[in-house]
Amino acid sequence: MTTFQNLEFGLDTFGDITRDDSGLRTGAQVIRDTLAEGILADQVGVDYFGLGEHHRPDFAISAPEPILGALLGQTKHIHGGTSVTVLSSDDPIRVYQRFATLDAIAPGRAEITIGRGSFTESFPLFGYKLDDYEDLFTEKSQLLHELATQEKVTFQGSHVPELKGVTVWPRAETPLKIWRGVGGSPQSVIEAAAAGMPLVLAIIGGDPARFAPLADLYRRAHEQMGTPVLPIGVHSPGHVGATDAEARDEYFEGYAKMHEMVGRSRGWGKLSRAAYDAEIAHGSLYVGSPETVAKKIARTVKILGLDRFTLKYSSGPQDYRANLRNVELYGTKVIPLVREMLAAEAA
Repeated sequence: MTTFQNLEFGLDTFGDITRDDSGLRTGAQVIRDTLAEGILADQVGVDYFGLGEHHRPDFAISAPEPILGALLGQTKHIHGGTSVTVLSSDDPIRVYQRFATLDAIAPGRAEITIGRGSFTESFPLFGYKLDDYEDLFTEKSQLLHELATQEKVTFQGSHVPELKGVTVWPRAETPLKIWRGVGGSPQSVIEAAAAGMPLVLAIIGGDPARFAPLADLYRRAHEQMGTPVLPIGVHSPGHVGATDAEARDEYFEGYAKMHEMVGRSRGWGKLSRAAYDAEIAHGSLYVGSPETVAKKIARTVKILGLDRFTLKYSSGPQDYRANLRNVELYGTKVIPLVREMLAAEAA
């Protein structure tokens, strides 16, 4: 029986525009708040702090790496990374250089999670065609993998310049950890295993047990290739409050507004309080007191056999002070409780 002794706990945010007593905070204020939240996360024992990349008005973070540099430069323990780097509309060479630079600032603590991304605003912004959606990611992920694992790279593709024995500088002092973010595609899971990338399952709705076949597929793929099974993580939204009722009430308004903003382009209906409560009770919203959230995380960890659980703690225009309390409670209360629960079951 696994004891999950090496289980890691993370927090991540997309830099959602938050609010205070005067109304919505500016993007600059949110970025400064995010840095403060990351530093607090380090102080309360969180293992990983991830920043998402978006290019729209409801999110402040379009360039995670400068914030990560500030965070890693002011902390000693926490790992920092992306969740996710939208590699299809980025330059793999520049991605590697940025993270090799972060590795110099904090050796072994800079991580990348690559994915196609759930939003597509970056494609027209940087001159890419959505018709090339799949080809761009496939080609650029292959190139990034080669840059990270080989000193001299020869590569030819349709969407990147031809490289002939090129060494990209600076070189990372420690091997960069590059995760593959997956929303639910079995093909993407197999690709992650074949590329030797740890897997992050983005579970934002429904019972997380639905993803057990994907976790099993990832392990079977490694077994069939004869390679060691790499870590599996989960990213899911949630909010920790003093009590279940306080957490649910505190989180609902901002979460519902985020659901509405995103849903305008995706044909979603208005989120009802009943549907919200049902998702907390039976789905992938980790909202409640520290004890409630810890029990739900422990269940997900056991069902999927996880190596890392990451809570997306900011969703929509939440009060920025509630986000800080969330970070503190997650580190000081939830993480120890999950460890105790899992240890008790293993004893």
